[in-house]
Amino acid sequence: MRKRLIPAAIVACALALTGCGTADTPSTPTPGASGAPTPIKLQLQWFYQAQFAGYIAAVDQGFYKEQGLDVQLLEGGVDIVPQTVLATGKADYAVAWVPKALASREQGAAITDVGQIFGRSGTYQVAWKDSGISTAADLKGKKVGNWGFGNEFELFAGMTKAGLDPGKDVTLVQQQFDMQALLKKEIDAAQAMSYNEYAQLLEATNPATKKLYTPEDFTILDWKTEGTSMLQDAVWANTAKLSDPAYQQQTVKFLLGTIKGWAYCRDNAEACRDLVVAKGSKLGKSHQLWQMNEVNKLVWPATGGIGLINEADWKQTVDLSLTTKNQTGDTVLTKQPEGLAYTNDYIQQALDQAKAANIDVNGTAFQPKPVTLTAGGA
Repeated sequence: MRKRLIPAAIVACALALTGCGTADTPSTPTPGASGAPTPIKLQLQWFYQAQFAGYIAAVDQGFYKEQGLDVQLLEGGVDIVPQTVLATGKADYAVAWVPKALASREQGAAITDVGQIFGRSGTYQVAWKDSGISTAADLKGKKVGNWGFGNEFELFAGMTKAGLDPGKDVTLVQQQFDMQALLKKEIDAAQAMSYNEYAQLLEATNPATKKLYTPEDFTILDWKTEGTSMLQDAVWANTAKLSDPAYQQQTVKFLLGTIKGWAYCRDNAEACRDLVVAKGSKLGKSHQLWQMNEVNKLVWPATGGIGLINEADWKQTVDLSLTTKNQTGDTVLTKQPEGLAYTNDYIQQALDQAKAANIDVNGTAFQPKPVTLTAGGA
């Protein structure tokens, strides 16, 4: 039997926390007698940055408070697995990439995708223009950087589709969460998010010209065009608690506030940039504006409405998770997801209420704005 392609932290959850804590999940908090807002904890996937601007804005602009919710954002980090935090009852909702969360579900984490906020993948593999790398097949014989922790699934899917064996045909290099290895030419191709690490390249100075690098200096493998993109940032809920009518109502309210937050950031990119910087992001203002712009591209336009899970995209993510192999031949999933892996029930209710309140949930007219990056992203 093929083993699961799962980050060590997720395996630790399955081994050390039987069932990932679902049996001890606390009941849904309820407002006090005074009508005080219900306290909610949302676990983010990474450190504060514009990737999570919609949630930050929903708190700052009072969109959650309008719904009677007092939302606390829990910052992520290298050692934090959001879906595990959710499954063990330490958060009410979590933001996580779909294939990572599905791997956790197969290990026993009872969680459900209730809102697919990012409708598109933002993962790139970036190489120097003169590297000869323009397709996944060109990675053969190259030093290929990746972050691990489940972030590499699309890269491995791309190589699998191109007929490459990640264990034999490339040299895999553990990449830090930056682009220094590529800039120093220690690796031939580096993993990057369109909204973060790719911008870091364009904020770096070319020692030959003393000017910043430009997009013309690089080639990009975009897994959307390679046909191996997977669904990323989604809002996950506790599956067992979704049988509780109070938690169901709370989930709709939370999603409605979230919709308003992301619509606000679509229409007020600079303001949301400032909110993220004020929240404590270590990335500079020009970098965060780039990130806000690029993240908006992953959300808008949203044909069916922001957060609605597209069945074809879900199927592609699952199919790739079943067939993608890592360097030892293991796959992300060994079987189809069981139980309530996702539902559109609550996001559809939230969308209906948002439309009734004249909130643009599709963003059909969205146009990204040009962003001028500065050295170091300051």
